Amino acid sequence: MRSVRLTTEILEAAYRAGAFPMADPCGRVEFYRSDPRSVLDLDALRVSKSLARVIRQGKYEVFVDRDFENVIRACADRKETWINAEIIHAFLGLHHAGKAHSVEAYHEDRLVGGLYGVTLGGAFMGESMFSRMPDASKVCLFYLVERLKERGFVLLDCQIQNDHLARMGAVEIPEHEYLLRLGYALRMDRSFP
Repeated sequence: MRSVRLTTEILEAAYRAGAFPMADPCGRVEFYRSDPRSVLDLDALRVSKSLARVIRQGKYEVFVDRDFENVIRACADRKETWINAEIIHAFLGLHHAGKAHSVEAYHEDRLVGGLYGVTLGGAFMGESMFSRMPDASKVCLFYLVERLKERGFVLLDCQIQNDHLARMGAVEIPEHEYLLRLGYALRMDRSFP
């Protein structure tokens, strides 16, 4: 782990090397790698009956990149967060370069859930998600997976496993396997938008 001043170029290079940024409580940005690494195989997404019902009913309107900045700010808006102003600024740069994207859920024209991450080659490195209404972030994850499958992506990196991701189908793999999958995905030419 090494503290650096975060730029868009450093951020992209870190993802290509299998690392991701987090700000510590003092605001310093450090890069981390996770072993094991959490990934969600695109055909392994688990959709509960209740979530399938929410999706079918069209409770939320889902958009891509409609309001990336407010998604990342909503993800940072919690008591303890690793997303600081420096990370937001660097991700906005990646977004403007077409390499960071958001999936957003709206209810009555109000942003109520979303997620964001980085796309490089055939990989999507998921960063964070938020939900202000039941199942809103899960709906976004469902639409993200569908979009990745449609466009031929091969890797959905979830970084660090948690109970929520495990329930949705994410599994942990050794870091060396993750790096092999990442290398394969980076050689692909895929478009997210």
